[in-house]
Amino acid sequence: MKAIICDHWGPPSELKIGELPSPELRPGTVRLKVEACSINYADALMVQGLYQEKPPFPFSPGFEAAGVVMEAGKGVSYLKPGTRVIALCGYGGLAEEVIVEAHQALPITDSMSFTDAAAFAVAYGTSHIALTHRGQLKAGETVLVHGAAGGVGLTAVELAKLLGATVIATASTPEKLALAQAYGADHLINYTEENFVDRVKEITNKKGADVIYDPVGGDVFDQSLRCIAWEGRLLIIGFASGRIPEMPANRALLKNCSAVGVFWGAYSQRNPAVLLQSLQQLLTWYEEGKIKPHVTDIFPLEQTAEAMNLLLGRKAKGKVVVKIS
Repeated sequence: MKAIICDHWGPPSELKIGELPSPELRPGTVRLKVEACSINYADALMVQGLYQEKPPFPFSPGFEAAGVVMEAGKGVSYLKPGTRVIALCGYGGLAEEVIVEAHQALPITDSMSFTDAAAFAVAYGTSHIALTHRGQLKAGETVLVHGAAGGVGLTAVELAKLLGATVIATASTPEKLALAQAYGADHLINYTEENFVDRVKEITNKKGADVIYDPVGGDVFDQSLRCIAWEGRLLIIGFASGRIPEMPANRALLKNCSAVGVFWGAYSQRNPAVLLQSLQQLLTWYEEGKIKPHVTDIFPLEQTAEAMNLLLGRKAKGKVVVKIS
């Protein structure tokens, strides 16, 4: 099968496209014909050896994919050949075929395109579990979303608004802020032109943000502690800035606030029921037309490196997808 091949740790430019043997079907798994695979920040980290999971060489990256069930392994009766699914692969999605655990493949309707499906689970799932399960967001609260036009940030804006929050979005360009506004942001802050701490305090009448959604880390995390509300929750989504920050304990004490980790992928192993319930709610909202993935860039398999570099350069707006077939 044709696949993107990682045979050593290095930048995306060193990935190869070639042939790998079709993966072996195991009990409890299904074989998918992959139609599309989204590119996540974790994929770009994984091929460099910077992610917590390090697959054996050679492997294909690709955390989430969408496609059609080709065959089901022993013990799998509810996913028939021909079923269209979203699949959480861990890795392997940037190939013509992938084997996934049956419980990590979720059927989708014909109304959902494979492009939307590939861009759906990680971004929306991360933001939904972050805001509801980890952040305990309540209607009427204020949410500050950093990186608001990125793959996860934009879904956080959209879902926070759907859940009844007032949304403050930060981004680096007017174009990115316009996109966040189109997805529901009430207030916009260009952090290259103004101090977001001062603006958040101004918008909230000095109260601060109840929930802060931070996929950036570094200085953004440090400064966010200066504009978090009493009993606020700072959601740690990732570290796109490259620096993993530390939280002074006195800040948590004085504000009675919490720094809350959000490792969405771990739910598939540690508490699948939370993840499944979340995705089912999100798919219902999709079918009702309440949410819609924003896919701005679609690449062929041969241009996977370019797709990853778009994310690493923080130039992507919304989601980036690779079409396999």
